[in-house]
Amino acid sequence: MLFFVPDLEKEFVKFRQKAKEVLPGSDWSPLHQTPGLPPEWADIVIVGGGVVGWSTAYWLKKKEAIREGVRVVVVERDPTYAKASTVLSVGGIRQQFSLPENIHLSIESAHFLRNIQEHLNVVNEEPVDIQFNPTGYLFLAGQEQSAILEENHQIQRAQGAAVTLLSPQQLQKKFPWLNTDGVAIASYGLENEGWFDPWLLLNAFRRKAISMGVFPCYGEVIGFQYSTREMKTDDDRSVSLKRIHHVNVRMPNSIEYQPVECALIVNVAGAWSGKVAEMIGIGNGPEGTLEGIKLPVEPRKRYVYVFHCPNGPGLECPLIVDHKGVYCRRDGLGGNYLGGLSPTEEEEPDISDLEVDYEYFHNSVWPTLAQRVPAFECLKLKSAWAGYYDYNTFDQNAIIGTHPLVANMYFATGFSGHGIQHSPAVGRAIAELILDGKFKTLDLSAFDFIRFFKGTKVLENNIV
Repeated sequence: MLFFVPDLEKEFVKFRQKAKEVLPGSDWSPLHQTPGLPPEWADIVIVGGGVVGWSTAYWLKKKEAIREGVRVVVVERDPTYAKASTVLSVGGIRQQFSLPENIHLSIESAHFLRNIQEHLNVVNEEPVDIQFNPTGYLFLAGQEQSAILEENHQIQRAQGAAVTLLSPQQLQKKFPWLNTDGVAIASYGLENEGWFDPWLLLNAFRRKAISMGVFPCYGEVIGFQYSTREMKTDDDRSVSLKRIHHVNVRMPNSIEYQPVECALIVNVAGAWSGKVAEMIGIGNGPEGTLEGIKLPVEPRKRYVYVFHCPNGPGLECPLIVDHKGVYCRRDGLGGNYLGGLSPTEEEEPDISDLEVDYEYFHNSVWPTLAQRVPAFECLKLKSAWAGYYDYNTFDQNAIIGTHPLVANMYFATGFSGHGIQHSPAVGRAIAELILDGKFKTLDLSAFDFIRFFKGTKVLENNIV
């Protein structure tokens, strides 16, 4: 890590002093800002206003030593969030991973969600309600997957996750509406698993962070102004170390942009974070070198289907994940459900738009749903939507931390479908890394950028 906390504090002091000296002797406040427009300077610029970005902003303000001690700006290019990955998510949260880091991210995030009033309540405003349904995840394994599921279960229990294994007979007794044909064993979350409303969580983080002094601005980051310093490696090879000084934010519906002077940035641009990294030259070096390693994050389109079945499973229905990959969960109390299936590499849909392939539901999703829950033979497809995953093409896991050659760019991206559920814990981890200089609550160093250069994959068993 090339960017140390003492350097960060010096940058903060310099920027705050500069702002105060703009109009000496006046009552002008450097904290005044026209709503929606970027300021001329900030300590920290967060690129991306999804739930991970706003969680990071909240935790930065939560951890600041004095009020207004850290000036944080969140840049969001779409204030309507119409195409944002956060609000187009199913909103599930599970502990059933195979990596200890992901298990603990889920446990910590679930504790946050269950006590959300203590964290995100704003004085004199309505209480926070994200409609958290702790109904659990139910993973079904056939004979071929049973050994992996049992191994994952041992890891989960060792890390403190409350999960249990069920035989087909136990499944049938607990969920009589479920067809257990082809199921050898199942894993069921007993607590801290279920789903919530992603839109409500995003707004809760955003509202709280703004009340704490975070500046929201609308625009698109189109580039950076930075300095470069050449250094020699042990084998006498030159490498370029970069430090960002300004973030260029283009105004909505305009060709003009505002340079925002800053001490550091956090790249939480989700599916587009790879493009943001390219703006500073990450991945543009010779192949096989650290300078040539791209941030391996790209958008992948995923469909979510909404269907109605009046005789389907009731309130006890968990989020079901069949061994074929098809999933579904209850949506409200009126016999509505959400479901889908991640496509194979060969089936990956075009990402140029968010159009939905309804034939994919009829051909690939519905047959498995009807086989697993016989009542779904009579379901009626009502609607659907599509959203983007920030897909890590290297190992489908998070990228959290700094870049070894860009001193003041931090990453929190590449979650490949589980960023929303981990957002409370990830935001805290990034805030710790920035303000404390290290991870304190959870050690997430396994998710650092350098693993791409080393070729060390951090893989999950049974990626969903």
